Amino acid sequence: MKKITKHFLFSIISAALPAFCIFLSPPESIRAKSEDVQVVEITAKKYEYSTSPVHVKVGTKVQLKITATDHDHGFKIGTAPDGASSGDKSGLIFTSEQECWELKKGETTTIEFLPKTPGTYTFKCCHTCGLGHKGMKGQIIVEP
Repeated sequence: MKKITKHFLFSIISAALPAFCIFLSPPESIRAKSEDVQVVEITAKKYEYSTSPVHVKVGTKVQLKITATDHDHGFKIGTAPDGASSGDKSGLIFTSEQECWELKKGETTTIEFLPKTPGTYTFKCCHTCGLGHKGMKGQIIVEP
């Protein structure tokens, strides 16, 4: 008798568990929005960023995954497009805004932002890395 009861309870739990998980999962619209992320992998090395220009769309969340391969570097970018006046509202909204992101050798740094305004945004190295440091630049082009 106990064997039948255990088997019966196991059958009910096995049938109810998937339904319970579906009930707890977020609606389709929320899942779709959270998956709408553009991941861009970039390497920083001796006076250059490997991927430039980077093209992104307005309203698409962007994750830059930047790895310094030879020694420490930095990443600095403005929130307004190149040539915009200082009074213009932010074109790039960062989840964690910093003056200069530190890129440690061999580590990947993730920088997340949401582009709001089309335009060209120039980024540069902000950690002195040698004679060619001032020329270490790249661009993000935000398209409508």
